[in-house]
Order: sequence, then structure tokens, then C-alpha cells
Amino acid sequence: MTAPPYLIAEIGCNHCGDFPHAEELIRVAAEFCKVPCVKFQKRAPREVLTPDEYDAPHPNPRNSYGDTYGEHREALEFTLDQHRELKALCDALGVDYSCSVWDLTSAREIASLQPKLIKIPSACNTWFELAEVLCAEYGGEIHVSTGMTAPEEIDAIVAFYERRQRAGDLVLYHCTSGYPVPFDDVNLLEIPRLCERYGDRVRGIGFSGHHLGISVDIAGFALGAGYIERHFTLDRTQKGTDHAASLEPDGLRRLWRDMQATQRALKTKAKDVLDIEEPQRAKLKWDRNA
Repeated sequence: MTAPPYLIAEIGCNHCGDFPHAEELIRVAAEFCKVPCVKFQKRAPREVLTPDEYDAPHPNPRNSYGDTYGEHREALEFTLDQHRELKALCDALGVDYSCSVWDLTSAREIASLQPKLIKIPSACNTWFELAEVLCAEYGGEIHVSTGMTAPEEIDAIVAFYERRQRAGDLVLYHCTSGYPVPFDDVNLLEIPRLCERYGDRVRGIGFSGHHLGISVDIAGFALGAGYIERHFTLDRTQKGTDHAASLEPDGLRRLWRDMQATQRALKTKAKDVLDIEEPQRAKLKWDRNA
């Protein structure tokens, strides 16, 4: 039987900078959707952005939570102590806490919490100084998305973790960086390609989707992605770029239900005629040529 799936509800910044809202997202994901993992994001905006980028207006002002892009990013950030509280809530509810990190400060801070997994987003996946911080200061799983990344860059990423003897903790995600992504650009057949090239060299292969609906995720799992990540929101009409490509609670619940059902179905027959078929064979099957 295929190994059990692992579904990550990517809360990201969909809490809109509101801490009680972040807690509610965790509760809904854990108690109603019953998923195994939720994920946040952490940035140090002054470290990630140049002064000009920090002071520039948001490229889409209707989605902004501040007068400048930097102020917008600051408004969406939680402190390390707040992330510690979020992790404690996850622990209490029996769901794994995880986080994407976008800079060296955030990597060190989240590593200090020692969560089950830390994610490096597609934008930072070839920034090996960041990867080195995690390899040196963090002992858990390191998940890496490969959106906007050429095959030779993925080779270099895997080789980096192999040299540091951390490939056994590495999970590579197929990803198309768009919000939302049309089905023609999802390119699910990249998943078996990643499995063939890296499957015996890394911990696992995943799929991070920004598409609509849940059927594509089921297909991705069937094609070999044992880790599935989807953005999660309580309301897809909220302000922000990620909400439109996110699943609401019932969608996330149904995705997790269907992934588990698919896992049970992904196996070969135990014998030529199954026990469930025997009564039907006796009643219905006959040789028309006899």
C-alpha cells in the first residue's frame, strides 16, 4: 500500500496580522478539517527588503495593510514569542506546527522552536547561506519548494544537502509560482520526474499547489507526492493575494478525506478474485460459449 499522505494547511499570512484569527485558523484546521500540519511564514522585513523596496507603495494597494510595502509586511508579522504560542496551541491540539522562513534572522528564530519541519520557499531555495543556517542550527525536516527553479538549480540544491549529510531530511516540492495557477500551468508530470531523479536521494517528494479545487492535489498524490501543501483561509474573499488560491474549511476537510481514501485505494489486488467479488462471480459470471 502507498505510504500515508501528509497534508499541510498553509496559513501563511492569511491571518491578516491578527493573532486571534491565526489561532482560529489553527483550531479549524485541527478540529474540523483534522489535517496533520499547519504552516505559517516568517520574515524580517528590513532584512528581506532594500530601503527602496521597503518605502515603495504596495504594487496592489487594495491588498495592502500599510502605507508602504514594508509597513504592509510588518503588519503581517508575528514575533517569535507569538510563534511560540502558536506552536504551543498546535501541540495542544495534536497538529504539527511548521513555518516558512525568508531570511537568516527568521531561520534562526524558527529553528530555536525546533518544529517538525521548516520550509524554504521557492524564492529563497538557492540562497545557500540560508540553507546553511538550517543545516547547522536545526535538526528537523527541511522542505524546499522548486517554483521558478531550473533543473540544474534543483540538482545543486540536492547536492548541497547531500554534502552536508542532510538529504535524508530534505523534501522537494514541485510548485508553480502563481496565484492562482491555471490548470495548464500546474504540470503534474514534474512530480514523477522528481521522484525518478531524486526519490532515492531525499526524504520525500511533495506538491505545493496554488490552483483551484482539490482534484489536482489527489492526482499529485497518486503520482508520487507524499506531501501536499495547500493555502488555507476562512474566507477566500478577504484582502490579500493568497486568499483566492486558498481552500476554505470544507474544501480542506474534503481534500484530507479524499487523500486518505485514495491512499487506501492505491494498491494492487491481493488475489485474482477478491473476497468481495466472490458472491458476484457466483451470481453473475457465466460463459456464453459453454
